Amino acid sequence: MQDALMRIGRALRATAAGCLVALGAASCGSDSPNPGPSPGATVPTPVVVKRLLVVTHTTGFRHTSIPIAESTLQDIGRRSGLYQTEFCRTQDDVTRLLTAAELTHYDAVFFANTSGNLGIPDLHAFVAWVSAGHAFLGAHSASDTYHDGPEYLDMLGGEVATHGSIAEGNIFVDDPSDPSVAHLAPRFTIVDELYRITRISRSNVHMLLSIDRNPADGVGTAGAPVDLPISWRKSVGTGRVFYTALGHREEVWQDGRFQQHLLGALRWALGG
Repeated sequence: MQDALMRIGRALRATAAGCLVALGAASCGSDSPNPGPSPGATVPTPVVVKRLLVVTHTTGFRHTSIPIAESTLQDIGRRSGLYQTEFCRTQDDVTRLLTAAELTHYDAVFFANTSGNLGIPDLHAFVAWVSAGHAFLGAHSASDTYHDGPEYLDMLGGEVATHGSIAEGNIFVDDPSDPSVAHLAPRFTIVDELYRITRISRSNVHMLLSIDRNPADGVGTAGAPVDLPISWRKSVGTGRVFYTALGHREEVWQDGRFQQHLLGALRWALGG
């Protein structure tokens, strides 16, 4: 009899201990759900990640640096948490993705070494999408794209006319306060294919980078005074446009200075 009472006592003590452990999460033996946040409690706002569509389709010259460009832009998005990256690589992709309906799913489009006429179904509608509050960014041969599309070239702000051989450029930072180029001020040197841009006026763009002494690349007299635009940004309607002429070589895309240049531009373009 005494043994039975002792066993009952141990069982009751074990039950009580279990109830104390569960206290605060739910009442012992109760199926009631946990209480929600108290009235007036602050609920965290979900982080909205922007969507960037990287276009690398070409119908003209195709750069060997395109795969590095794709991975670099994707890595910048992952590291910064600023955006998620999707790709538009083929003519079928262009036909499917660069339409008024599909562009509603994106915040920005980046032309990474595109060339030629890409076959966008309605180029006018694409430019209208940018001017309606979205972002467009282009690197290097984005200015070698749509030579037959004046509305595109007007949006971009310039068009490549020619270039020489790979050479070192001594590049001047026009706006050291801009986050995309502040780390490069007052000057920096980089080896790349250096474009000569036409259809551009400083009064129509916000210049970020330029060359004031002609590079030794076989075009013109080396060291002669020049004004060669390299990078700029501008507003188009309520949209934002950024361009950099750098990015011909794989090594440029792998250069941390260039990646910071792109990150600063992407933050500005996406409003981050």
